[in-house]
Amino acid sequence: MIRDAASRLSFAPSRYILVAMSTDEQLFIGLVSISDRASQGVYKDEGIPALEEWFKRVLTSPSWRTIKRLIPDEQPLIETTLKELVDDEGCHLVFTTGGTGPAARDVTPEATMAVADKEMPGFGEQMRQVSLKFVPTAILSRQVAVIRKQALIINLPGQPKAIKETLEGLKDENGKTLMSGIFAAVPYCVDLIGGPYIETNEDVVKAFRPKSALRPKS
Repeated sequence: MIRDAASRLSFAPSRYILVAMSTDEQLFIGLVSISDRASQGVYKDEGIPALEEWFKRVLTSPSWRTIKRLIPDEQPLIETTLKELVDDEGCHLVFTTGGTGPAARDVTPEATMAVADKEMPGFGEQMRQVSLKFVPTAILSRQVAVIRKQALIINLPGQPKAIKETLEGLKDENGKTLMSGIFAAVPYCVDLIGGPYIETNEDVVKAFRPKSALRPKS
């Protein structure tokens, strides 16, 4: 019985990769900007437009679209929005911006953890490592990443410059990667949870996959 269970576990990742690699399913990306003032129209939201422009540069997958939400810093509303994007809209990826600092109204990480099936701590750790190369206050960031059902949910910073840096990482003047951003690991993570096969523009971000998970470029 134990040996049979171990056999099933050892083959499970490969099975899920094959399922993801065999489909041309459209990729759905939820974008959630969390800000009291932007949601009230006090100033224009910059997080969602920055993310949309970035995805246009990086994604070479033939079929993808975004689903956008602009909401205030209210934990119950954040939780409801994340659940809606994953459970009802079928998003494979959800990115939030804003609400990850130490202020009393910053509750995005708490809301994200409240809807999680699994935590993925490496994403938050790497975002802080990248951001610390630019500003010492990055240590105050509390971004988390989690899996809910078939979706990967990631908290990003609120500023467009910081969003780009954490997604892409650090490069030298010749474009050589010095420190990987978090998006390099996102496509393979989506593979493992049964989502669409994500292809990227390698001049922006080269997605990492083990050789066994690669398929010919479309």
